[in-house]
Amino acid sequence: MDNVSVKKSLFKLTMPIFIDIALVMLLGAVDTVMLSRYSDDAVAAVGLDNQLISFVFLIYQFVSMGAAILCAQYFGAGYRTRFMQIVGIAVIVNTLLGMAVSFSLWMWAEPLLTAFGLRENLLPDGVRYLEITGSLSFFQALSLTFSASLRSTGKTIKPMISTLSVNVLNIIANYALIFGHFGCPAMGVEGAAWATAVSRIASSIILACFMAGVWRTTVEEKHHTMPRGIVFHTLRASYFLISLPFKVVFKSATAARTIYSAYTHYFRPFPWQEMKNLFRIGIPAMSEEMSYSLSQIVITFFINQISTDALATKVYCTTTITFVILFSTSIVQGGDILVGHYVGQLRYRAAYILGNYVYRMATVLTLIVAAILAVGGHTLMTLLTDNGYIIMTGTWIFCIDFFLSYGRVKNIFACGTLRATGDAVYPVIVGVICQWSVAVGVAWILGIPCGLGLLGIWFAFCLDENLRGVILMRRWHSLKWQGKAFV
Repeated sequence: MDNVSVKKSLFKLTMPIFIDIALVMLLGAVDTVMLSRYSDDAVAAVGLDNQLISFVFLIYQFVSMGAAILCAQYFGAGYRTRFMQIVGIAVIVNTLLGMAVSFSLWMWAEPLLTAFGLRENLLPDGVRYLEITGSLSFFQALSLTFSASLRSTGKTIKPMISTLSVNVLNIIANYALIFGHFGCPAMGVEGAAWATAVSRIASSIILACFMAGVWRTTVEEKHHTMPRGIVFHTLRASYFLISLPFKVVFKSATAARTIYSAYTHYFRPFPWQEMKNLFRIGIPAMSEEMSYSLSQIVITFFINQISTDALATKVYCTTTITFVILFSTSIVQGGDILVGHYVGQLRYRAAYILGNYVYRMATVLTLIVAAILAVGGHTLMTLLTDNGYIIMTGTWIFCIDFFLSYGRVKNIFACGTLRATGDAVYPVIVGVICQWSVAVGVAWILGIPCGLGLLGIWFAFCLDENLRGVILMRRWHSLKWQGKAFV
């Protein structure tokens, strides 16, 4: 390995991912911060909604995560046809899945929130927010697919540009719709919902345009005489359908020709083996994330039984703590792309050396940021709210989270990197056992019967993350993931 060139490649991948993830986190934080100026009850209601929506996004991610892993390995191995097939299958599956889930959230928003114990005074705001953001969530399914596919090819700047544009739109829309500026009505929680939904729609459109360019380039590399990519012409046809009606017939015919051409070259006969591979890697990858998200929803139910202040504290703290893991997440995701490329080339030793370097970097940076948050936590909480209980409890949570972060880095690295190598089942087994026995079980014991409340629940989080981290790191160092690639 050329250490200098590898580090440069890692930096070029990581920085756009870092900015992109920071902006994604900011997108969620903007709603929390702006609604905190509206009321703490609004923050609590939207916080539970976002927990459910995050779970829904995990359903979409099983396709996008599987596509990202396969695309990285196929791209590294030079399998352009299989790369194209995986992207096409992922788009189709996530579109159908997203529309079904979005309809379900719109139809059963109130029963879902009632089942998860949202307090009666918070229910109207919670239901309206979930109806709007949930019914349009299928756009996020497309965004996740396009973003994962772009990153797997090393084009990490394009998702960053999309997220930056969407953040600007979301901030302006929140300011206008929550508080009633620029001639808009003051809609409160409903305004925040519409701002978030519109921003996600814009993101999916921008990423689709970027993906169209990649698809077109790949097609022209493979078949020089073939027309431009299916997505490219479909988007052009849609554009002219809206802006230039007199060209509709011509552009629709062009798009139809391109769709048939792409279908003939890549999807006839249908690549059932690639779909099997997508589900084979995507379902285990999603299962671990889904198990974690479900355990968090159950724990949020426990917190809701404590008090509304405890629920609001949890929302404030988790929103802030996401920025602590920003560094480790971005470095690991950048490293996973290169690990996937190396595994696709069957260069296992190179993948192992790079993975260890990524882990060391992620650990150092995360602990530095966690220490800063632990020291300045009280000041930060006073800026967000004037509720004494929330400020005091949140300050102690930030101190506990410093020790929790050490284990969390191990989990982020080991889960992501093991998946990149094709070893996706082992993290699921470890995750399900630890999350439900330690995170949920110990959280209930310490938080409810022992009366330690939210602090007891955070101690359980700390124990769970560190235990899983030790087990998964042993798996990484054992090298048992070698030979599990899809190439």
